[in-house]
Amino acid sequence: MSLLDAEGWFGSALLVFSLMQARVLRFRIINTVACVILTIFNGVLGIWPMVAMNLVLTAINLWFIAKLWRDRRSDTAYAVLQVAGDDTYLQHFLKVEGAEIARTAPNFDGLTDSGERTAYLVLKGHETVGAVVVRDVGDGVARIELDYVTPRFRDFTPGEFVYRQSGLFRGHGFRTIATPPGMVDAYYDRLGFTRSGDHWELVVASA
Repeated sequence: MSLLDAEGWFGSALLVFSLMQARVLRFRIINTVACVILTIFNGVLGIWPMVAMNLVLTAINLWFIAKLWRDRRSDTAYAVLQVAGDDTYLQHFLKVEGAEIARTAPNFDGLTDSGERTAYLVLKGHETVGAVVVRDVGDGVARIELDYVTPRFRDFTPGEFVYRQSGLFRGHGFRTIATPPGMVDAYYDRLGFTRSGDHWELVVASA
């Protein structure tokens, strides 16, 4: 097999691999790399219709990547909706995502007791992309029990929009948001949480 043949096979394999990605941004990036490789491969062989197609696909991918990257930190890209712990739609969402939630948050009990909990759904348009559930543990502290994002949006950490909107927590008298003990995740460090013993804490901004 020549080096050119290997490039063609690699580009084709990468293209197929990109279609297996659940995360939107990861799919676009891998697909772009595959299209660039196949553009070069077909250009060397002089297969110009394939060159044109891959160039167009590359341009489309780059446009979507730029848009997704802007949305990643945009305060208008997502909306946060507070719901009751026994809300029917929330319960449906938790059931549909149950297997993945059990894998990523094994200590979450599925809101069997919703009395001291507050729940938030994170939306992008009409699509629900995540859920955050906190428990009132007293002294103005909201303990995070669930911070879940669907696989498609895990490159964007939409849950952080819940923590940015301090009014959501002030309205319940919370002064501090705390993660569960033993939580290890740089995601919270980027949001302004600080390490406090075996967990992370965020001071809720004043009005």
